[in-house]
Amino acid sequence: MAIKRGDNSTRILLIYGGMMLVAVLILAKLSYIQFKEGETWRAKADSLTVRMEKIPANRGNIYSSDGSLLATSIPKYTIFFDPYAAKAEDFEQNIHALSDSLSRFVGKRSVGQWESYFRKSRASKKRYLPIANKLSYIEYMKLKQFPLFNLGKNKGGLIVEQQYVREYPIGMIANRTIGYERENEDGTITRKGIEAAFTKYLTGKEGARTVQKMSKGLWKPISDENDVDPVDGYDVITTIDVFIQDIAHHALLDVLQQYEADHGTVIVMETQTGHIKAISNLGRTLSGDYIETINYAILERHDPGSTFKLASYLALLDDKKCDTATIIDTKNGVVTFSNRRVTDSNRRGYGKISLARGFEVSSNTVVTQAVNEAYKNNPEQFINKLESFGFNDTLGIQLRGEPKSYIPSPGDRNWSKIALPWMAYGYGILVSPLQMLTLYNAVANDGVMVKPQFVKEVRDVDHSIKMYETEVINPQIARPEVIRQMQDILKNVVKRGTGKKLYSPDFPIAGKTGTAQMNYGGREGGMYYASSFAGYFPADNPKYSCIVVVHKPTKGSYYGADVAGPVFKRLAQKIYTDNPSLNQVEDVNQPLEKVNRDYESYYTKVQHNATQMPDVRGLPAMDAVPILENLGLKVHINGLGKVKRQSVQAGEQIKKNQLIILELG
Repeated sequence: MAIKRGDNSTRILLIYGGMMLVAVLILAKLSYIQFKEGETWRAKADSLTVRMEKIPANRGNIYSSDGSLLATSIPKYTIFFDPYAAKAEDFEQNIHALSDSLSRFVGKRSVGQWESYFRKSRASKKRYLPIANKLSYIEYMKLKQFPLFNLGKNKGGLIVEQQYVREYPIGMIANRTIGYERENEDGTITRKGIEAAFTKYLTGKEGARTVQKMSKGLWKPISDENDVDPVDGYDVITTIDVFIQDIAHHALLDVLQQYEADHGTVIVMETQTGHIKAISNLGRTLSGDYIETINYAILERHDPGSTFKLASYLALLDDKKCDTATIIDTKNGVVTFSNRRVTDSNRRGYGKISLARGFEVSSNTVVTQAVNEAYKNNPEQFINKLESFGFNDTLGIQLRGEPKSYIPSPGDRNWSKIALPWMAYGYGILVSPLQMLTLYNAVANDGVMVKPQFVKEVRDVDHSIKMYETEVINPQIARPEVIRQMQDILKNVVKRGTGKKLYSPDFPIAGKTGTAQMNYGGREGGMYYASSFAGYFPADNPKYSCIVVVHKPTKGSYYGADVAGPVFKRLAQKIYTDNPSLNQVEDVNQPLEKVNRDYESYYTKVQHNATQMPDVRGLPAMDAVPILENLGLKVHINGLGKVKRQSVQAGEQIKKNQLIILELG
């Protein structure tokens, strides 16, 4: 059948009309999107290229009691470059010299490679090129002087992002107590020690800024100004004394190495306040080195052995079960309870001796017989007395994770006919070194038991946020006459008892030796010894109490007097002879005077007197530079080490952007 020309024309018109209708509809939709929904879609587009980014707050510092930095956040600088920012003339004049400087300073590329990279990026208008990551302040100041970069951001294209990295100026010393923060693989943060316990104060408030997405997932700040400025965290002032801490650390390290021991701990506590002045925890690694891995002082509960006899004697005397003159037969050094033997280190025994002499020579047969005879018909009385000394509970210290000490009671699964005499000389119980020291400190403090304290204050720059006063756990652990009796006996331990190797007429100390069997009863790992000494010094008007515990000495002696005692003596004598403050004991209730670089005279004063040059001599460069930078000063350093000289003398007037030269050595 033939097709008529008119039919073709109609079909063409219909197709054309349809196409025109579709075009009109498309134009209408585009117009609707542009004018009606334009803002919505533009916002969505912006949301894909622009976002708000959190700015971490600067974490507060942790200071020692004398103002030394224990933990601080050091600024680190990440450098980017906008090669399109500079004028063509400036770019051409400086790009080769800049490339040469970066090849020497950063590496990664040769001079030619850097220059080629920058020229290609400028041609393609790439404006956010990564240059260097996590530079120190000193490195950053050097890089700022490079050609082109020295023209600044707008003229030279230098883009700087500042982050803070946690640093610990005294290294691993007291690491488990000061603590640390570590970022895990999943992005979460793990914190320990004071860093964890006081994180609510140390953590500031995050800020925010607007950033724009660049190539390869990089985000560039749109402006130098933040939308919301971060707020720094508060500072924490600890009770730690760096001078005493250093002595304790090295004294413990030396004895661990000498006796090839497994691990050990030393704690020094200020008698009247409970302030922990030093705490060292060292454990042996597979390589044979000793480092801080576990806070043994707080976390490790074990049988304390003979140092626990102090608690038994306090109970006996305060409950009037015995007198120090009570005579007890040591029975050739062996007594039996339910077919279990208790022996003295002197295998022949000591004959018939007084209760006091039994403590001086650390007779196991004396204390076990005395306690068993006094409390066998009413063991709960003995348990109650021990609990009044703080046992069977935590001390409630400021750090997290403290376990309860453990004292068995009648009805417990572990209670038996030998439980009472075994407890009397420090077995069948679980006590941490810090809990044991707290009892000795109470005797040194005339019977007043105070809570161990690690932090004394939380501060903002120029004012106190929270003060931690001395807290009394028990105002009188035993009658005053009992305390005086035990003070005399503890002196005699050193003068004529098991601690006589530590005796010095020029510097009397008081304390008790301990040698405890660990892993007895065929437990896995085999039996070993823990050597200890707990006491205080000076013996009259004590300033400090101290405990030393050394686990598993394997070379030479294992007795407390031989292993732990010398650590105590060395520490006590060095603190006493080298620390002039012991000769001028301050009233602990009075404000701190200007001693060395204490917090008031150093940190706060710097902030109050922001127009005066502070004295930064003696500080490491990593501490001195941020302090001066915060005052708006420009800092140039020469050399390595600590600040020996400063170009502007302390107390002189300063002004912002003034150059300060520090000589290190």
